[in-house]
Amino acid sequence: MSRMLWILAVLLSHWRRHPMQLATLLIGLISATALWSGVQALNQQARNSYDRAAATFGGARTAMLVDRENATFSQQLFIELRRAGWPVSPVLEGRIQIGGRSFRLLGVEPVTLPAEVGNAPAIGKADLQSFLTPPGEMLVAPEMLSDLNLPEGATPSANGGALLPRLRVQPQLVPGVLVVDIGIAQRLLNMPDRISRLLIGKTNARRVPLEEVAGDELRLVEPDAESDLERLTDSFHLNLTAFGLLSFVVGLFIVNSAIGLAFEQRLPVLRTLRASGVSAAMLNAVLVVELVLLALAAGIVGLVCGYLIAASLLPNVAASLRGLYGAQIPGQLTLKPEWWLAGLAISVVGALAAAAASLTKAIRLPVLAAAQPYAWQQAQHRWLKFQSALALAVFALAGWLLWFGDSLVSGFAVLAALLLGAALGLPALLELALLLGQRSANRPLAVWFWADSRQQLSGLSLALMALLLALAVNVGVGTMVDSFSRTFVSWLDGRLAADVYINASDDTQAAEITAWLGQRPEVEAILPSSRTEAQIDGAPIEILGLADDAIYRDRWPLLQSTADAWDRLRTGDAGFVSEQLARRLKLAIGDEVEAPAHGANWALEVVGIYADYGNPRGQMAVNIDALLNHFPEIPRTRLGLRVATAKVPALISALQGKFGLDQRSLLDQATLKAESKRIFSRTFAVTAALNAFTLGVAGIALLTSLLTLSNSRLPQLAPLWAIGVTRRRLASIELLKTMSVALITTLLALPLGLLVAWCLIAVVNVKAFGWRLPFHVFPLQLLQLLGVAMAAALCAAALPVLKLARMQPTSLIKIFADER
Repeated sequence: MSRMLWILAVLLSHWRRHPMQLATLLIGLISATALWSGVQALNQQARNSYDRAAATFGGARTAMLVDRENATFSQQLFIELRRAGWPVSPVLEGRIQIGGRSFRLLGVEPVTLPAEVGNAPAIGKADLQSFLTPPGEMLVAPEMLSDLNLPEGATPSANGGALLPRLRVQPQLVPGVLVVDIGIAQRLLNMPDRISRLLIGKTNARRVPLEEVAGDELRLVEPDAESDLERLTDSFHLNLTAFGLLSFVVGLFIVNSAIGLAFEQRLPVLRTLRASGVSAAMLNAVLVVELVLLALAAGIVGLVCGYLIAASLLPNVAASLRGLYGAQIPGQLTLKPEWWLAGLAISVVGALAAAAASLTKAIRLPVLAAAQPYAWQQAQHRWLKFQSALALAVFALAGWLLWFGDSLVSGFAVLAALLLGAALGLPALLELALLLGQRSANRPLAVWFWADSRQQLSGLSLALMALLLALAVNVGVGTMVDSFSRTFVSWLDGRLAADVYINASDDTQAAEITAWLGQRPEVEAILPSSRTEAQIDGAPIEILGLADDAIYRDRWPLLQSTADAWDRLRTGDAGFVSEQLARRLKLAIGDEVEAPAHGANWALEVVGIYADYGNPRGQMAVNIDALLNHFPEIPRTRLGLRVATAKVPALISALQGKFGLDQRSLLDQATLKAESKRIFSRTFAVTAALNAFTLGVAGIALLTSLLTLSNSRLPQLAPLWAIGVTRRRLASIELLKTMSVALITTLLALPLGLLVAWCLIAVVNVKAFGWRLPFHVFPLQLLQLLGVAMAAALCAAALPVLKLARMQPTSLIKIFADER
């Protein structure tokens, strides 16, 4: 053990003599761990919320009995099933409005609620009497108190004037959910003796077959390990994970470069230790211990930084998930101990992975070869042909996955293989470009410029690979976001056709508003709309009813349609389907789809396919009269108005004064568009932040590589100074070399980035969301990124170049005095 400690002390002394290399190594590990752990913290926070939502008094995690047509059913079935030995508990679910905001209302029966279901124990054992007896209690999540701006114990009122039970906090609940006794829920929802589902507890007792009690009215839904919300948001979190992994890999490039160059400088020490009797196994073991200690130290700092990154990005992530999927994410991070342990583990594993090649090459180099100062670079050059062949193999894998893959994971695998192949092939392309430059040069100094750039390439290749990946991802994601932005704005113009939108509290108020609007001369048209939910092939869809109006014919964003699509829609036997529903069900124009309606299925011919960006569910659009005929019970509370733009404010004021409509029930087109664009911007704010982090890490990788190489460059530069090349000119040459290879890398990154953008738009986006965006190229954006890349290269090269320009002549003279 003492021998190992002495060896460790000898190895650690290198970092004391070279603090910049130590800083490089630690910065790489800290940045890699911070970005990866930050993304994982965001994902964990969201998934914890999904678990809370799924476990809320049943959800997808509990077996249940539901109506075959997903409607409510008689409470009498609950009584009969209990008598038949079924351990069931009733739940009634609906929506209720408080202060103009809509909330999910759950009515439960806590006496029969199974102990293993969701948050049942908290009700079953605490304050059961106050929960059951009038006026009862309403259980809410802690975040709901701030949303309602009410203290615990307050008694809010619903929009219809009904007084609600007093509020009581239950931490396990998800925001947006109100839980009351089922009798109170039946009264508030005006559904006496009706229930939505029956939760099934675990029991070994014998029970009568379901068909003998309920006939064919109910069906059994088995518990699901993954909730609908988790399935909907999988693509979003996979996208975050992919960016976190990319940032982690870019950070490891820094670590790999720092460790490789440190080993190069430590080879004489390694040779001495081997010659002193230290075995290869012991030397490798101590090197691993050294790496683990450094990785743990960097991992702790990286976790703190990752927490800060996650905390800064959480509001945008929460807004994105709420706007896109309706997921309620708390605004404060609550992390489990497993996150901290996983962060330390990933730091250690990353460090060992980054050092694996260096450890292997260093231990296999003969002892005498270790005495050669450039043995490490020579060993690196032997890998160039192998690396190029590996790049071609990875590109072939990307092509195979693109052709045969049919999932979101395969889409990301195509993207990963594309980026990995490009990174592996970059050194060979740079070598070829520099070789062509060398062959075209005539003057001796120019020939040396290109030849020395080739010799320096092995030390810079990893940093340049990191820069290539960061730039390519920036180009790809930037192009995708800008393409989406341009498409999204035009799509909003089509979908938000009306000038004013009204959501009445009930059908009676909607009828009163319609009659009043009929007497207003500024109202050009009243466009009623309704929507309902159904299931096709086991997946939920939304059916939207459209009025027969010319504004929809002119603006609705149809991608494909028949010549008489709108005339067919009016007949009621045809409909439009959203792009994502068409892809999921493999529907084309002329196909027939059956929507479950009351009494019988509703057969509809597909006469149009339209864009429906931002909607995670499939959607169908039909004529509103036909929709109301097949679903007569759905509310008729939604109205759209066509009004001259200048008269919109006055009409909104009149509606508010006449009917007491608040800002949630009455919106104009401009406000809706502004809110939609705000959600859009916040959705991609996370991506933009991760892009910036990744590019910053790549810039640090280039800086640290140049700083580490600066001392080893003196033997190549000193002879030129000795023959009359000034230090200032040498510094200019070094700067030009760095800018040249950075420029070549950037020029290669631009087409690669466009290929990444195409892959995101045509492959990943389609698999993740079901829609495909138009592909646009933005030359100004490419020029801006080119400028940013060159500025980053200039900043990275500035410090080593200034150091060389200000170097004392004695430092250069000393080169000739040392044995080289």
